[in-house]
Amino acid sequence: MYESWFSDRAKRFDASGIRKVFDLAANLEHPVNLSIGQPDFDTPKIAREAAMEAISGRRNGYTPTQGAAELRGVVQKQIDAEYGEGVREAFITSGTSGGLLLALMALVNPGDEVILFDPFFVMYDALVRMLGAKPVYISTYPDFKIDVNKVADAITDKTKLLIFNSPANPTGFVASEQEVRDLTQLVTEKGIVMISDEIYRFFCYDGTFCSPAKFSKDVIVLDGYSKCYGMPGWRVGFAHGPHEVMQQMLKFQQYSFVCAPSVLQLGAIAAIGTDMTDIFNAYRHKRDMIYDGLKDYYEIPKSGGAFYAFPKAPIPSATDFVTKLIQEYQLLVIPGNVFSSRDTNFRISFAASDETIEKGVEILRKAAQACRGNL
Repeated sequence: MYESWFSDRAKRFDASGIRKVFDLAANLEHPVNLSIGQPDFDTPKIAREAAMEAISGRRNGYTPTQGAAELRGVVQKQIDAEYGEGVREAFITSGTSGGLLLALMALVNPGDEVILFDPFFVMYDALVRMLGAKPVYISTYPDFKIDVNKVADAITDKTKLLIFNSPANPTGFVASEQEVRDLTQLVTEKGIVMISDEIYRFFCYDGTFCSPAKFSKDVIVLDGYSKCYGMPGWRVGFAHGPHEVMQQMLKFQQYSFVCAPSVLQLGAIAAIGTDMTDIFNAYRHKRDMIYDGLKDYYEIPKSGGAFYAFPKAPIPSATDFVTKLIQEYQLLVIPGNVFSSRDTNFRISFAASDETIEKGVEILRKAAQACRGNL
């Protein structure tokens, strides 16, 4: 009966495939969980205490749409220091995902084409479809590197926007400075809008992070504190870019999210500047545990950043392989077709304890051997 109620927008995409994995695993008593894309470390104590102090101090009302003055001031100062004063304008968003929705609503029309690198973060494809635009996929298999020539070939007169994510979810790929420069130069020459999702910028293990905003003042950057300070549930992010674009995004925030959670904005200020070096080094070790433990059993590019690996399944269907892992081994990972037009790979999150990673690696070795034994 309810089918006739639903908008065309609602019919353009399905519920997250990640949720389907959790449904499949709902009855498992003690699963080994390498599926969650959130840090396994806690928010810094100083930030938790600052948020509680804000609540106790009755600072529970709305902030300005652009964010609490204290936090926005800190963010703007950091952006000015990196890119030059007056070059880019910043405001606080309700998480990085909230910022992505605002940017797409402000920039994309039905029928526009949006270039996505495949594999991609699941929300990119869904939001593009939600707004009636057309995702155009550029394959980065098997090593997940960006080929600028492929991008050039994919551009049409309907291409409006490109979404870039480095370090990347789900692959862990980190683009080199030359790759970033070449890509930014291409989209600038073609007059295409570029959104850079930089939520994992602090998780670079083998080199330094490079933002396309280094090469163009027109790049729209989305960032936040969910990953680097272990506060994904706080929903505090920020965007920065040209003044004109930020003002259009703010207009949509005013009539949707209103503002990011007020007391959590104030708590986030206290986290900024906290030394997280030990945490990031620990995650480099976790990355090495996954790669070294699986490289002789799977086709698995070494992740340069974020906290994901994206190996190729040992059988043709990654969905079937993941189902086997869940049902026979009680290991939770995510099939690659959640993030891709292909169903060949699967995502491992190493945002987990070393003990859990060790168990997961052992299971994945056994599963790979079992699959090869049945071939």
